[in-house]
Amino acid sequence: MISDALKMAVGTLTTVRVPAPGVIDRRVAGGAMVLGPLAVVPLAAVASLIVFLGGLIGLPAFASAALALGAVALGSRGLHLDGLADTADGLGASYDRARALEVMRRGDSGPTGIATLVLVLLVQVGALAGAISAGHGIAAAAVAVVAGRGVLSLCCARGVPSARPEGLGATVAGSVPVWAAAAVFAVLAGAAALALPWWQGLAAVALGYLAASALLARCVQRLGGVTGDVLGACVEVSVAGVLLASSF
Repeated sequence: MISDALKMAVGTLTTVRVPAPGVIDRRVAGGAMVLGPLAVVPLAAVASLIVFLGGLIGLPAFASAALALGAVALGSRGLHLDGLADTADGLGASYDRARALEVMRRGDSGPTGIATLVLVLLVQVGALAGAISAGHGIAAAAVAVVAGRGVLSLCCARGVPSARPEGLGATVAGSVPVWAAAAVFAVLAGAAALALPWWQGLAAVALGYLAASALLARCVQRLGGVTGDVLGACVEVSVAGVLLASSF
């Protein structure tokens, strides 16, 4: 089961080619959400390496941050950015649940989605540039990438419903035991406290989770639960929160 869960996590969250899981059921799906942070360790390593090399050759902090986050987006097929834009369009389109879900399903980005995408990316890049200038950009990049995927277990914890009867959201919604989601948070907070100044590491993971929780609550209220797009949106706002807390 763990092997299939890791294959699903890597295959879903990254462009790394892995064999297809032997089976995908709710146990495997839940395990994949728990193992999300582990699956993106290669992306975190790439982001940190770009920040390191940028400092080595004297690139401006903003340019290094943009390249690092761009590499992460490329390495994840832009999946979460697409989800962020679609979720923003859905939430901004109508208070009617069915209408909002239909807008999200279409996948073409409207003004609300594009504006949200640009603003969140500006926050991410600017905050990572601040962390680079403060001298801990390498660690901040890694923590943001890994912790940002940690919120997937929160979003898929028991009790969180699916907004649709089909799709990725229906497969993973409510599939993670609450204790497992809590354990992921604890491990990530501990790791961040070691990578960054301890208080800043704890604050970074906490703020990332808080941002994702706020969006998750709004989506459950408005849409009736989570979708694959909502999961991607929660990842991106979590990354922004982690980087903001790491930016000074």
